Amino acid sequence: MAWVYILRCADDSYYVGSTTHLEFRLWQHQNGEGAEYTKRRRPVELAFAHETESVAEAFGLEKQIQGWRRAKREALISGDFHLLPGLASRRRPRGTT
Repeated sequence: MAWVYILRCADDSYYVGSTTHLEFRLWQHQNGEGAEYTKRRRPVELAFAHETESVAEAFGLEKQIQGWRRAKREALISGDFHLLPGLASRRRPRGTT
């Protein structure tokens, strides 16, 4: 089992990570022993967590969510799953402005 999680940082930014030991990883972030990103943005709070079947699945979800815009992350955090497809980034076809 593993977890993918989103932290809300003191500067109102989000940090997305994955771990096999959620409570310990949160402790690390809160105490400046986590990622460099969160070390400078403490305190942090857990905004979202999802347990997965495997480390590979958690890591894959982490990378997917890291690519999302803020609005899509916030829909996930608030449980508005029906909004997620509509918040997918839309790229313009080449040659259009």
